[in-house]
Amino acid sequence: MRLSLLFIFLSIFGFSQTGTYQFPKIPSSISVPISLPISEIQRLTNQSITGTLYEDQSYENNDNDQLKTKVEKDGEITMKALTNNRLLFSVPLKIWAEKGIGTLGLYSYQETQFRVVMNFISSVEFSQNWQVKTTTSTAGFVWREKPVLDFGKIKFPLASVIEKILVKQQKDFTTVIDAQIQQKMNLQPYIIKVWNNFSEPMKISDEYNTWLKITPQTVKMSPLEIYLDKMKTTVSIDLFSETFVGTKPSKNPLVNAVPYFTPAQNLGKEFLLKTTTNIPFSEATAIAQKQFQGKEFPFNEGKSKIKVEDIKVYAENENVVIEIQTSGKVNGISYIKGKLVYDAQKHKIGFTKSDFKLKTKNIFHKAITSLFEGKIVKMIEQDYGIPFLDLENASKKSIEESFNKEYQKGFKLSGKVMDFKPTEFLISDEHITTVVDTYAKVELKIEGMSF
Repeated sequence: MRLSLLFIFLSIFGFSQTGTYQFPKIPSSISVPISLPISEIQRLTNQSITGTLYEDQSYENNDNDQLKTKVEKDGEITMKALTNNRLLFSVPLKIWAEKGIGTLGLYSYQETQFRVVMNFISSVEFSQNWQVKTTTSTAGFVWREKPVLDFGKIKFPLASVIEKILVKQQKDFTTVIDAQIQQKMNLQPYIIKVWNNFSEPMKISDEYNTWLKITPQTVKMSPLEIYLDKMKTTVSIDLFSETFVGTKPSKNPLVNAVPYFTPAQNLGKEFLLKTTTNIPFSEATAIAQKQFQGKEFPFNEGKSKIKVEDIKVYAENENVVIEIQTSGKVNGISYIKGKLVYDAQKHKIGFTKSDFKLKTKNIFHKAITSLFEGKIVKMIEQDYGIPFLDLENASKKSIEESFNKEYQKGFKLSGKVMDFKPTEFLISDEHITTVVDTYAKVELKIEGMSF
């Protein structure tokens, strides 16, 4: 099972190179609000705290009190949210006691059984090692059945005696509760599974042998907040996203423990994930040829025509050059240098000019360069474009399918993609590397898991 906060971007473009091409290593982050119902904490607490909670098997300890006791859980522990990030625990207990009555070493022993509900107030937080940490204090107790020793004609009420012991034991129970919760409610094993799921590179295209590698770096967590029916926090994972074409990259080493999280305030519910897609210049040229090669357009108010004989797209330093060979009124080669831009309205990667040159042997043609430049540049800027809509729709669908699944029992993810668009274009000799920003929000609901 792969807990995939990794997003599969299916490339619609071909790759012509052999060997391995590695895209830039891009820093990014994922924020995941986490919701944990109070009812789930109650269920997990009841699952964790069972059976005998305390036992005193000696008459001689506690200043020779001649008392043995055994304290057992007597029903479901209930919880209620309080102000200031606290929970009220009500713990029903069944207590067995055997008391010796006598003096000078001669005692008569009688046992009794009674019931009480102990109340505790706990503040709750996550330790940086991913354990649930509680700090518990006492909040009194209520008798459900008072203790009485029956010596036949003599009934010996123990409530006043037992109350003193219960006050001390209740204080001791706070340590037991905190230790049990910290020991049992440990998220570290689950976080390790999630972390190691990122270690294996994902093949995102069989056709073009393309791989996506995610490397988690650090984790942040906001303070836990308690509401009427749930506890909430947000986890943010800083990571690197890398795309490879060719040989499968090596996987990240598996871990036996994940880094402690860094406490952080105001982690947003939405996040921005950056990844890359690749467009070879051979494909950019093929798109331009399909759009313009053989096309004729009117010139000089329709008095003459110009025909596009050939067109190429390639890199020059950090710029893109569109080279156009024309015939007709202007017979020569035009070089339009510029930058790529994303047209969100038309869902395409377009082009904007920064420099123009016309290479021609005809002196007259040079005289009309300005008029020709305006015409052909306008045509390129308006009509040339690398289509992005199919990739955008396929990626959104894939991401939202990944966002709305129960990847592991008790971990249900739900989310939505708000925006998906190219924001940066990195130019190399053979490729246009498109940095894609995905704006999304997800929420993880923990319910039904077992520690």
